[in-house]
Amino acid sequence: MADVKLFGLWASPFVRRVQMALQLKGVDYEYIEEDMNNKSELLLKYNPVHKKVPVLVHNGKPVAESLVVLEYIDETWKNNPILPEDPYERSRARFWAKFIDEKCNPALWQTVWAKEEEREEAIKEACQNLKTLERELKGKKFFGGDSIGLVDLTANFIGYWFGVIEEASGMKLVTKDKFPDLCNWIDQYVSCNIVKQNLPPKDKMIESFHTRISTGSWK
Repeated sequence: MADVKLFGLWASPFVRRVQMALQLKGVDYEYIEEDMNNKSELLLKYNPVHKKVPVLVHNGKPVAESLVVLEYIDETWKNNPILPEDPYERSRARFWAKFIDEKCNPALWQTVWAKEEEREEAIKEACQNLKTLERELKGKKFFGGDSIGLVDLTANFIGYWFGVIEEASGMKLVTKDKFPDLCNWIDQYVSCNIVKQNLPPKDKMIESFHTRISTGSWK
């Protein structure tokens, strides 16, 4: 039987997307919670370059960076694929996953953490990126069609974490009148059993957000 370990952090959307993929594939694994202020020797050994979570360790071999981990999981356990079989569609899924991680998520963070004089521009950029995702959904249930795939897992920050941040901060950016397809996707996404089972508790998230915003430790 394969030996699978996942080094993670309870509140991390990057870790949770890996947990969702593992559960979708039916992979048994040992979860190891990390203290990012006091990183374990094993984490530093397995991810000496970035020193971050998630790190998946499969039969003693570490795989780091969540998008890389997701592809590794999909290639290792073939059931319930999260990437399309068609090469062109696979390339599109990779493109949109990268767009979300490199453009959408950082822009959404900036709407919260930007200086007051920079916030309006940050909100404008975030909305432009969300409109791009809105067009890509085109009324589909999920980004890949009828089932959860790589792009949906990558977008989990938009699907859950940012909504918690909106609730905690009093800001409301993602609304049905502005982004109807995206909001429908969010409803479908968080209603999936595998997703629901791997989301951090909202009350704990809000408490953590308030603590960290008061100290500035999430900047």
